[in-house]
This record gives sequence, structure tokens and C-alpha cells, in this order.
Amino acid sequence: MCLRGGYGSNYLLEGMDVAKIAQHPKPFFAYSDLTGIQLRLLDELGLPAFHGPMLAADFYLKDGIHLASFNAALVGNGYSVGANEGLRTLRAGTARGVLYGGCLSILASLVGTPWEPHTEGTLLFLEDVGAKPYQIDRMLWQLRKAGKFDGVTGVVFGEMLDCISPGAAPELLEEAILNALDGFEGPIAIGLRSGHVSRQNVTLTFGVEAELRAGNEARLDIDARAKK
Repeated sequence: MCLRGGYGSNYLLEGMDVAKIAQHPKPFFAYSDLTGIQLRLLDELGLPAFHGPMLAADFYLKDGIHLASFNAALVGNGYSVGANEGLRTLRAGTARGVLYGGCLSILASLVGTPWEPHTEGTLLFLEDVGAKPYQIDRMLWQLRKAGKFDGVTGVVFGEMLDCISPGAAPELLEEAILNALDGFEGPIAIGLRSGHVSRQNVTLTFGVEAELRAGNEARLDIDARAKK
């Protein structure tokens, strides 16, 4: 379990001893800058990635952990999250795929590298912190033009903490997302508290089957069996 995020883990990607890690697989809890490491282990080894709370970022807070999802993910049980965890519908529909993703800015920065994200056939989770709506729009545009939404079944956005422009309307972020994903046919939901969050950090297991049902209420059902 990582202590915290923060810049620099991209420099570890080239020197990782993936063969040794494969001999000693362990649960790996992280988010933010660690997204690149999590996805490399998932893509190359099929090692499920736990996008969830970290020690110095979440565990010291009185209300920092969503215990139900943390416990279910750790022991390998299926679980569901929805409105109580902040999730709401932006575009209605139902989609099923392998849950995958992480910090949006890290996924965008990996495009064009040997470790760029493998998103085809996935239910894509994207979250970030402190990025202005125009920056979110630009990163989504980059991923679309790089083909990273081809074959994606649906998209779930995180809480998107502090992703606002001073003086702008609160709905500007959602408008930017819908504009950037114009033509994407799958359902879209937003608000799920996983990663950079205000409270109760939800654990998501990347590399397992999941289903998004976005209607009057939005719900994400997560399987326990790894597929990647």
C-alpha cells in the first residue's frame, strides 16, 4: 500500500522488475501518480489494481476510507457502489466491460510511451484533482484522438475534486466532459469518490468485470474475478 501519490513514479516504469513481481504478487493500493505502475502490472501480468486509499493520504482521516468497498476488494468479493458514493448519471445507458483507468492526467501522459493504456473493451474510470474544465477537455480530446476510447463500453468519472474554473458556473465541468465525448455512444456517469476525494475513498478493482447502469440513479457493480 502506497503512502501517498505525488510526482515521479513515471521514472520507475522502465526499471521495474516485472518478472520478480510476477513471482510474488500482492495487492497494490494506490491512485494519482501511481496509476502508471498499476496499469503496467495489470496489462503485463494481469495483476488486479486496487484504485483506493493510501496510508498517509486517507487512512489517518476519521472519514477517509469507504470500508465496505475496501474490505470486499481485498478479500475478492463482488460489490456495488452508487448514489451513496456520489455516483450520478450524465448520459443514460448500460455498459459492461473490464474496469480500468485511474488518474486522467497520468493516462494522457502515458500515450505514446511503451506503457500507454490498453483501453479497448473496458469500462473506463477517470478521475483527477485541481484540473480546470478546459484542461479536462484537452486531455479527453487527446485520448480520443489517440484511439483510447475505441472499444470503450462506458465511462465513469470520479468526484473530480476542485476541477473548477474560478467564477465559472458549477456545471461547466460536466458540459466540458459531454462536449469532449460528443459522439461517444456509451453511458457516462460522474461523481464516484475514488482517488482524489473529499471523504470516504472508495476502492475500485481494475482488471475485473463491472457493469454500469446509468438511469434515474447510477450504479456500478463490480465482479471479483480478474479478467485482464
